[in-house]
Amino acid sequence: MSPAPDAPAGVADHPGAACSPETAAAFAAAHARPAAAGLIDVEDLVALMRNYNPTSDARLVRHAYAYGQRMHAGQTRHSGEPYFTHPVAVAAILTEMRLDDATIVTALLHDTIEDTKSTYTDIAREFGPEVAELVDGVTKLTNLELSSSEAKQAENFRKLLIAMSRDLRVILVKLSDRLHNMRTIKSLRPDKQTRKARETMDIYAPLAGRMGMQWMREELEDLAFRVLNPEARNSIIRRFLTLQREAGDVVQRISADIRSELDKNGIEADVYGRAKKPYSVWRKMQQKELAFSRLSDIYGFRTICRTEADCYRILGVIHQRWRAVPGRFKDYISQPKTNGYRSIHTTVSGRDGKRVEVQIRTQEMHEVAEAGVAAHWAYRDGERVINRFAVDPAKWISTLTERFEEGDHDEFLEHVKLEMYSDQVFCFTPKGDVVQLPRGATPLDFAYAIHTRIGDACVSARVDGLRVPLWTRLKNGQSVDIITAEGQRPQATWIDIVVTGRAKAAIRRSLREEDRERFVRLGAELARVAFEHVGRKATDKALATAARQIGLKGREELLARLGSAEVTARRVVETLYPELAAQVGEEVDASRPVVGLPPGAHFSRAGCCQPVPGERIVGITYRGRGVVAHAIDCPVLAEFEDRTDRWVDLRWHEGRHKAVHGVRLEMTIANDAGVLGRICTLIGDQKANISDLVFADRKPDYYRLIVEVELRDVEHLHAVMTALEAESDVAQISRHRDQARKP
Repeated sequence: MSPAPDAPAGVADHPGAACSPETAAAFAAAHARPAAAGLIDVEDLVALMRNYNPTSDARLVRHAYAYGQRMHAGQTRHSGEPYFTHPVAVAAILTEMRLDDATIVTALLHDTIEDTKSTYTDIAREFGPEVAELVDGVTKLTNLELSSSEAKQAENFRKLLIAMSRDLRVILVKLSDRLHNMRTIKSLRPDKQTRKARETMDIYAPLAGRMGMQWMREELEDLAFRVLNPEARNSIIRRFLTLQREAGDVVQRISADIRSELDKNGIEADVYGRAKKPYSVWRKMQQKELAFSRLSDIYGFRTICRTEADCYRILGVIHQRWRAVPGRFKDYISQPKTNGYRSIHTTVSGRDGKRVEVQIRTQEMHEVAEAGVAAHWAYRDGERVINRFAVDPAKWISTLTERFEEGDHDEFLEHVKLEMYSDQVFCFTPKGDVVQLPRGATPLDFAYAIHTRIGDACVSARVDGLRVPLWTRLKNGQSVDIITAEGQRPQATWIDIVVTGRAKAAIRRSLREEDRERFVRLGAELARVAFEHVGRKATDKALATAARQIGLKGREELLARLGSAEVTARRVVETLYPELAAQVGEEVDASRPVVGLPPGAHFSRAGCCQPVPGERIVGITYRGRGVVAHAIDCPVLAEFEDRTDRWVDLRWHEGRHKAVHGVRLEMTIANDAGVLGRICTLIGDQKANISDLVFADRKPDYYRLIVEVELRDVEHLHAVMTALEAESDVAQISRHRDQARKP
């Protein structure tokens, strides 16, 4: 499975990529995927296993190899290669993780029950019950449709977690299976490539990361990124090549600087550095809304030393030599992740002011960081490696699932995906107890993590002694004190403040219980109107049928979900009459586009955040202005934290809104003939009207302008921004929000 050079398309012909052949080849190789190398010989596979486990059962491996080759005889992959090349490649990937004989044999046989005449009984007779159980588990996972409808997807996620809880090696085989399939995905039809890549990006890559196998997560993400957005990936690589041409080998120079400082202080450690993966860079550009040129920490460095004490000595040396970046320090040694990951992360301003991230860990910690939960099964010199930092898989899977509330499909699916994606922050109660939360968590999440009763009664919070809004994002090491009040109940706006599945489920459950009767009445009216739009009646039988197909308990539960906006009327109609669903909510009155206005109240959108249909909103009453809608994340709302009497629970009407909602977009465009005309044409092509245009800054090579366009909803906004972002003469585009334009 040695890597083969696979330079991305478009690099060589890019005018800015004029660097040395050695540099280009090195970068391309660093970001290339291993090429399919044909069928690996059984003796080569045995040799790979014997490298880390001299006592491995070569006879069993040879028997499994011959059996799998015989069962798959005559079958071919989409590439035309013999099918058995795939199971062998999966087995080779697992040898890189130093896994046990049973897992390697399972890889060789993992498709036999599904794709050949072989049965569970046959596998058990030939290879024993342990291997048979593992092969059967992989077969069941292969048959799960993880990219199916939400209700079915949620149930399949449950099955995936059950399989993980029985034996995590099943997931290791499945992840390796997906990795090899992604490495060889070019042989599939374009539509299948896209579906597999999206499933990989949404499910398998985050799962690998959650299991601590960061190398596999990064490769899966990069392979999926290559399919889903090849232009963006190639653009990142071209910019890296240009940067290397202009600045030289930054990684080598900074690595040498770190080694020099460690040598001066008599610390033995290995130092490694690399440019971050294209997808990692792209994701950071999207999250921070920054151009490539404005990104700072695009290089990562790692020091691997002998002892835990050395880790902290190295940290001191690095902070003495370079300036630490505030807020970018994480100590996962004193507060390890649930998957066993331990390391110190710090970001410093290095050579030429470039920000670089440095990870500091021992060799034992590094082995767990590379293998994650798989380190539990790792072998070395014929014996299981006893790594004190490797977590018990049973304990790890319980931490992933312990807080899954019994509830409906949507809540379960939302929770499991949040748990898979989340990085962690560690906060403290006033008594000093540690509470682990996903990154981006708020004091409300903290309150619900302690107890549902505390969360329900929360009215405010103090962070490090200072009172803060409930939507404040918590940081590592902060102390949080929750303030409660008798009689307080969860508010609908809290759903958009919290990020944990536990908090969301508790809030929804409380809201449903408190407002159930009101929601049922409102839901019945929404259903009546929606059904009348398509010439049908919302009979009890029709609603009960729709509820059953959506996966709800009955008619009343469906109406309650309709009234609380958790299920849309369009979805209900579509479930029963898919051919008529497009007619639901065709027209929305532009003068009253929201639900929840008090009788006779005037409505307007806030000029500071300019919310559009599809975004979560909150109404604030103003004297003489009526109700003004703000986006849920608008900073202006902080001014009304203590004036809850002025808050109005609003939501947009369902249906097609008119393109009358103005949104300001800030763009940086090239100062060339015809560019502005093309920008205006692109906006017009998206059926959006330009209502205002202001030049905010003029430079010899670029213009910065603010364009106000009239849009239907958030999807229309995304379509316009995507079309503009794809234009080569648009260097940057973002939504312009002016806090000075308050109501």
